[in-house]
Amino acid sequence: MNTVINETENHFFSNKKKGVDVKGKFIIGITQVAVLLIITVLFIILGIIIYEGREKFSWEFISSFPTNGMTEGGIFPALIGTFILVVVMSIAAVPFGTITAIYLTEYAKENSKIAAAVRFSIRTLAVVPSIIFGLFGLGFFIQFVGGGIDKTFNAGQLHWGQPNILWASLTMALLTLPVIIVSVEEALKTIPRELREASLALGATKWQTIKNVVLPGSISGIMTGTILAVSRGAGEVAPILFTGAAYYLATLPESLSDQFMNLGYHIYIMSTQSSDVEKTMPIQFATTLVLLILTLSLNLVAVIIRSRIRRRAK
Repeated sequence: MNTVINETENHFFSNKKKGVDVKGKFIIGITQVAVLLIITVLFIILGIIIYEGREKFSWEFISSFPTNGMTEGGIFPALIGTFILVVVMSIAAVPFGTITAIYLTEYAKENSKIAAAVRFSIRTLAVVPSIIFGLFGLGFFIQFVGGGIDKTFNAGQLHWGQPNILWASLTMALLTLPVIIVSVEEALKTIPRELREASLALGATKWQTIKNVVLPGSISGIMTGTILAVSRGAGEVAPILFTGAAYYLATLPESLSDQFMNLGYHIYIMSTQSSDVEKTMPIQFATTLVLLILTLSLNLVAVIIRSRIRRRAK
C-alpha cells in the first residue's frame, strides 16, 4: 500500500515539475523573443539612417556651414551648438540633482514633509510634456529673469531678455533633473548602512561620511544619471524652440547670450519647412547620423570616466 502511495506521489510531483519547467521555458522563450525584437528594430533603424545618409556624410559635411537655402553645405554650427547646450545643461543639472538626492537620502527624515514635497515635485516634473518646459523657459528665464537683468543693468536694452543658449540649457536642465535625481538617489541607497555607521563611530562627521564613504561608492550612479541626461538633452527639441534655437546662423555662438543652431531642431526645420524637402532628405538622414554619433560619443566619455573612477575606488 505504501509503495502505491509513494509511486502516486512521485508521479504527481514529477508532473508538477514538468509543468513548472514548461512554464519556465515558455517565459524564457518569450523574453528572448522580446530582446531579439528590440535588437532587430534598433539595427533596422540604424541601417536605414546609415544607408540614407551615406551620400552626404563626410568630413566636409560636418565641418562646413549650410548654404543655398540649407539644401547644400554642412551642419557645423548645429553640431557646435548642440555640444555647448549639452555641456552647459550637464554643468547646471548634475550638481543640483546630486545635492537634492543627497538631501533626500542622507539628511531628510522618513516622515519629512519637505522630502515628501520634493519627491512629489520630482514625479510631477517627470511626466510634464517637454513643450511645457519650453513655455516655462520663455516666461521665466527669458521674460522674467532676463528681462529683469536688462532693466536693471542694461537700461532696458535687450541682451539677456531674449532667447539664447544659456536659457535653453537651463530649461533643458530642468527637463533632465528628475532623471538625475532618481538615478543618484538609487545609487546612494545601495551603499550599506553599516559603512555609514562605522564611519560615524570612528569620529567622522555626517558630511565627512558622505564625502569620503557614500559619494565615492555611488559615483557610478551619478555618472549613469549624467549619461541618461546627456542622451535626452541632446535629442530634445521642444524645450529649445522658444528659448534659444535658431533656424540658421552664419556665425557660431560667441557667448552664452547668443542664439545657436541645434541638430534636432535642424532636422525638424528641414523636414517640415524646407523649400525642397526631397532634396534635403539625404541631409536630414546624415544630420541624424551625426546626432547619434555625438550622443554616443558623449555617453562613451561618461562611461570611460565612470570606469576610471571605479578602478581608483577599488
